[in-house]
Amino acid sequence: MLPTGEPTNRSFAGEQSGSRAGIRHRRHAPSPHTVAAEEYRMSADAPLPFQDDPRVAQAIALLDQVVADAGRDLNDVRAADPTKVDAYRARLEEFARLRAGALYYPYLATGRGHGPYVELADGSVKLDFINGIGVHGFGHAHRAMRHCGIRAAICDTVMQGNLQQADASVDLCRRLVELARRSGAAIEHVAISTSGAMSNENALKLAFHARPGRNRLLAFERCFAGRTLVLSQLTDKAAFRVNLPTDVPIDYLPFCDASDVAGSTERTLAAMRRHVGRYPNRHAAIWFELVQGEGGYNVGERSYLHAICAEARKLGIPIVFDEVQTFGRTTRPFAFQHFGLDEYAELVTVGKITQACATLFSAAFAPGPGLISQTFTAGTWELLAAIEVLDRMAAGNLFGPEGSNARLHARFAAGLERIAERTSGAIRGPWGIGGMIALTPLEGRADQAKRLAELCFDEGLMGFVAGAEPTRLRFLPPLLAIDDAMIDRALELLERAVGRLVAEFPR
Repeated sequence: MLPTGEPTNRSFAGEQSGSRAGIRHRRHAPSPHTVAAEEYRMSADAPLPFQDDPRVAQAIALLDQVVADAGRDLNDVRAADPTKVDAYRARLEEFARLRAGALYYPYLATGRGHGPYVELADGSVKLDFINGIGVHGFGHAHRAMRHCGIRAAICDTVMQGNLQQADASVDLCRRLVELARRSGAAIEHVAISTSGAMSNENALKLAFHARPGRNRLLAFERCFAGRTLVLSQLTDKAAFRVNLPTDVPIDYLPFCDASDVAGSTERTLAAMRRHVGRYPNRHAAIWFELVQGEGGYNVGERSYLHAICAEARKLGIPIVFDEVQTFGRTTRPFAFQHFGLDEYAELVTVGKITQACATLFSAAFAPGPGLISQTFTAGTWELLAAIEVLDRMAAGNLFGPEGSNARLHARFAAGLERIAERTSGAIRGPWGIGGMIALTPLEGRADQAKRLAELCFDEGLMGFVAGAEPTRLRFLPPLLAIDDAMIDRALELLERAVGRLVAEFPR
């Protein structure tokens, strides 16, 4: 059996991922929402307005009942209502005109959902295994997130900012620092921000600030960091910076090759030394995605990552761990903890599943006044939701070699192996780790992966493409709102879509 929690970068033929026994085919799974009806007090340490007012508790209970009643039929995928299709199409076309481009999926939600199931305005119901590309860790309409929203709604302002902050900001920062320091990392400070991209921008500012006179960055081939002006330059995808100025020189390194870890380690070190030798004392940071997301769920190997980090430390180049997608999805809260890189954690970014985003940093990168500041740091709901997410993670069983993240991956990988066998190898993989799963369809061409994503959507399953040469289909299930039956249902829908893909692309 594949050790649970270990990354999967091999072909199905060599996999024995998870048990094949005891697979259930239950369509109408019970709600994954585990918050008791009377549980309305939030996790934040500081008291919230009207925290103990019984009328608030009564109002929350009534709203819970309204949402529960509305979501009773959202327990499986459903086709669109024919009477709504034309109006829905017109709505999508209007939105495409307004935003100067069509949506990737014809997806406009009603606001009704239940766990991983979400209703669209055409009456269809989708099994959402992409979740805003990893944002909705509680899935849709989870009671815990709703309670955060209700509490936020009766606070005095919608947004929090650098000048005026809520008590909850203290609670969130303390939790992040404590979590990051759990295995010895030297993280001491947090800057809350409105998005993962802004968290990454702030990390770059701190790195450049700490290394005055340096203007270059080291990054890895196939990396993705965001779409701001600077992050578009850092991201290894030319299409994201067409006609944009390139003011920050980026020197790219080959990423870990799981089929040749020792060789790829030497190649990366050689490239790193070559860049640094050509531009001595010019690199302000080296940018790490420990698991490449947009790049295709390429997983770094422990010895490789340690060797590259050790070389960066030796050369005096600050290390940035971009955990906007990986946070919460491996066998530890932070991927740097999963790989045992705590001694190198000095600039770390989080986002997506955390709801509120942040840059974590050691004392060596503490900024001067005015360097890091935003009018908006987060919405009040986002702050409360972030605290709730962290507390649920701490109290739950997501982590460890036998945690739910590892078990989810093993079950999904075993299901993908069965699909590969039944379709004569029409899919390959799996790639990823924990709550990050990807497969390569057919020859891995972009048109094949995109078509598989479309066919999955048509069947009722949502994933998203990643990578190039090969291009893959990836999944980010809602870690805090999922059970085995939902994974099995996703695999059923995926197998149907793969069958249709094979018919369209005969081999």
